[in-house]
Amino acid sequence: MTEILGTQPAPEEWIVYLTGACAVSLVVFRTLWLPARNAITIAHEGGHGLVALATGRRLEAIRLHSDTSGLTVSRGRPTGLGVVLTLAAGYPAAPLLGLGGAALLGTHRVTLLLWAATALLLAMLVMVRNAYGVLTVLLAGAAFLLVSWLTSPEVQSVFAYAVVWFLLLGGVRPAFELQAKRRHGGAPDSDADQLSRLTHVPAGVWLFFFHAVAISALIGGGRWLLGI
Repeated sequence: MTEILGTQPAPEEWIVYLTGACAVSLVVFRTLWLPARNAITIAHEGGHGLVALATGRRLEAIRLHSDTSGLTVSRGRPTGLGVVLTLAAGYPAAPLLGLGGAALLGTHRVTLLLWAATALLLAMLVMVRNAYGVLTVLLAGAAFLLVSWLTSPEVQSVFAYAVVWFLLLGGVRPAFELQAKRRHGGAPDSDADQLSRLTHVPAGVWLFFFHAVAISALIGGGRWLLGI
């Protein structure tokens, strides 16, 4: 337990910038983004599921699909604060996880970050109800476990920074993708549109909220990672 809660040496500055540049490449280039986006979908659906449980709803299933879409099914009141918070939690989940990860890395707690991520993935695995989703979450969990157990502190640090940078940067793109789809008449049942029907607040306002959270998390998390 002391090892998990303790601190580890900070990486050299060039490693922080290199992992950030790699994360930018994964987000900017479509051929890299399409497979990498699965990680953002895991965070997105995990956010729905976690908030559903926190607000007293019954979480029934999480599904992750090969086109990087996902679905979280929970039961409870069809209206009210619980369902609103559950729907609103998806898009902010990845950037907020990245912000939390950046806070841990800012205090040099690499091991704690890796084990916390593994625990979250294992908890999510229990609720995944399709084969592709199980495979995706298992692979992600296995990656964290293997890095935690079998690699040196230096490799663990590189891996942790790369993951956190990707969550922060990759958490920004989905809201822009949703905005583009809605502009062309797509995604009528998106989180923003469902929230609009529930709250009578325009979907554009909810999109602004998703953008604001993601960009704020990127700015705050980036400052922690860069030590500025």
